Amino acid sequence: MQFQIDTPEKIGMVIRASRKAMDMRQDDAAGSIGVSENFLGKVERGGESVHWGKLFQVMRELGLHVYVDVPDEIAEQARQNLERLIEKTEQQPTA
Repeated sequence: MQFQIDTPEKIGMVIRASRKAMDMRQDDAAGSIGVSENFLGKVERGGESVHWGKLFQVMRELGLHVYVDVPDEIAEQARQNLERLIEKTEQQPTA
């Protein structure tokens, strides 16, 4: 099932609904994911200043995936640009 996400509140609602569908309490979910209960609550309320890495960690651990719907008229060029960016990133030496 797909949901259109256009606000932090909506992604928070999807995350909360998914956690509840798994019959997980917020504190238990936070503990198993490795984030604080405070952080998970902030995500579920649609806090606008959450850490991207932790947000994706929460989503990954709950089995949620994000997709971006690129308009057909620019999809091929966007794909090529993305491939170049990924390749460039992979070629950069790590610190």
